[in-house]
Amino acid sequence: MPDSPNAGWPGRVAVAILRSDPPEVFVASDSEVLGRVLALRLVAKTAPEELPVESVRSIRAALLAERWGDAVADWIDATGDVIDAYPDDDIWTDERLDSEAASFEIKLARIFEGDLPDARDG
Repeated sequence: MPDSPNAGWPGRVAVAILRSDPPEVFVASDSEVLGRVLALRLVAKTAPEELPVESVRSIRAALLAERWGDAVADWIDATGDVIDAYPDDDIWTDERLDSEAASFEIKLARIFEGDLPDARDG
């Protein structure tokens, strides 16, 4: 298994959502991989004629220098498209939260604090 912060995941994951219609979701093992994915799957697929010349120049330079985050940021500035990024989110699995543990935790949750009035009281 490769040496990485998420070796042996599930555990943590990086996610980006392009606010398009329909939205596009990108999931990667960490934020570095996510930057490369966005650069390859979004930025690099953009037709140059859709962007201002100076934006194309800066995006190309960032891509060639493997400055993925800069390329994505320049692309966002040029296109006006919005990407929500979540660089370090949990992946929940049955091993991390099985039904028995969930059932136990639910009974201790805030929703069960305090007494409710009887149905006949109101």
